[in-house]
Amino acid sequence: MITKFKPGQIIRHFKRDFISEEEKKENMYLYQVVGIAVHSETKEPMLIYQGLYHPFQMYARPLTMAEEKTDKVKYPDAKQEYRLEVCDEEEA
Repeated sequence: MITKFKPGQIIRHFKRDFISEEEKKENMYLYQVVGIAVHSETKEPMLIYQGLYHPFQMYARPLTMAEEKTDKVKYPDAKQEYRLEVCDEEEA
C-alpha cells in the first residue's frame, strides 16, 4: 500500500482555510498521523490520526477518503486540493 501519509507527519484538513487566526493558533484542523491500520473485517486501509487541539481526539478515516480531492462543488472557496494534506514546515 502506497500513501503520502507517514506516522508522525502533521496534516491539515481543508476546512482550516475557513477558520479565524485565533482558531489557527489553537491548532484547529491540524492532526498528527499515528499510522495506517487495516479494518479487521473489510481489510480496508484506514488512516489513524489525532487532533492537535483540545480534546486531542483520535480519528480513523478510510485511506481512500483521506486522499480524495476536496469537493469544489460543495466548497468552491477551498484552497486545498485534497481533503487532508501534509503541512509545510511553517504551519506544522
